[in-house]
Amino acid sequence: MPKNSSESGILTIKDVAEYLKVTERTIYRLAAAKKIPGFKVGGMWRFRQADIDAWIAAQANNVEGRD
Repeated sequence: MPKNSSESGILTIKDVAEYLKVTERTIYRLAAAKKIPGFKVGGMWRFRQADIDAWIAAQANNVEGRD
């Protein structure tokens, strides 16, 4: 988990991008398309760590189920 969000469990676009090892642009695109769980606060995207972890698990299950 990114160091600056460990207390609140709330992540920024930058935090999620670092966590998933992708660009911030990718996270913006996924969030805008509602393909990753997030919400806006004052016009800025925020993500709950627990939601991102659950989303990661769901993505892994989807990939495994296609084989």
